[in-house]
Amino acid sequence: MAGTGGPVFDAARRKRMAAAFLAGGNHYQKVRPGYPGESLDWLLEDTTTPVRDALDVGAGTGKYTQLLAERGWNVTALDPSADMLAELARNLPHVTTMVGTAEHLELPASSMDLVASAQAWHWCDPLAASMEIARVLRPGGTLGLVWNQLDVAVPWVHRLARIMHAGDVHKPDFRPDIGHEFAPAQPHTTRWLNVTTPEDIMELAKSRSYYLKAGEHIRAKVMGNLQWYLFEHLGHAPGAELELPYISQSWRTHKL
Repeated sequence: MAGTGGPVFDAARRKRMAAAFLAGGNHYQKVRPGYPGESLDWLLEDTTTPVRDALDVGAGTGKYTQLLAERGWNVTALDPSADMLAELARNLPHVTTMVGTAEHLELPASSMDLVASAQAWHWCDPLAASMEIARVLRPGGTLGLVWNQLDVAVPWVHRLARIMHAGDVHKPDFRPDIGHEFAPAQPHTTRWLNVTTPEDIMELAKSRSYYLKAGEHIRAKVMGNLQWYLFEHLGHAPGAELELPYISQSWRTHKL
């Protein structure tokens, strides 16, 4: 199905930008938010068979894998970054980890009941990934795509996103590209609040692809702008807790 309104990367740029996340697992784990449990509850609402085996594609340090592991399933976490997976393994030792990509899954056919991809589908070739995921899913298996998005409907968050260059905030008409091996995807939105500090938000900006791929001049400019915005313009005290509004966008579909 065609997708609109989200980030569009050609293969070369997608590979170049994704390379920024091959290292820095410990920092990513500390500063990136988790996901609300409701997003996984919703993915499972219309499953026709119990989930026994689940795969997290682009698992990173395990922010979404944590939700899967809490269900007691056999969970496999896949990511191109060995550094990220090492961090995941420290926190979730019972999860199987695999270095690899969605387009080339070294897994047996019909071996999974659920495949989830959180904050990672835009780094994939969606049609090649859909074909491979369909191969490893059992008949009727579920594919779930999830994104955490800053809630830019809130004015101060909208300005924050611009300062951070959070270019992956989806437009209202966004639909993910998914191959014809799957039924039309259904959307779901969860609004939630992440309790954080101004300093943590500045560290969060350092974990984003724009900052990671930028030169020192641009990095200093981003940090300076955030320092002014959070402490001077918004008036937050150093170390003060604040609530950062998020939207979790979830999409679910089933193998045809």
